[in-house]
Amino acid sequence: MPEVSNLFVVLMGIGTVFFGLICIILLCMAMSAVCRSMEKAPVAAPAAPAAPAAPAAGAEAIPNRQAMIAAIAAAIAEEEGTDLAGIRILSVKKM
Repeated sequence: MPEVSNLFVVLMGIGTVFFGLICIILLCMAMSAVCRSMEKAPVAAPAAPAAPAAPAAGAEAIPNRQAMIAAIAAAIAEEEGTDLAGIRILSVKKM
């Protein structure tokens, strides 16, 4: 069996990696085009009134606010590795 040079092995390895990367890039571009074609056309926003209307108080209410704040505080305490008593949430705004 003939001896294979080290340079040939290295070049084949590098070539294989770059060929694979190029295939992944092309596949991502194709999937992106498919996803964009399946997207619905954006709906045009209706014309805004001259004076912005005040938001209704009921629309901004967060159901189970205390339970949500407790869950947020517990998640922050777990992530930071601190005690739950050391976490104080001062305000919560809908974004």
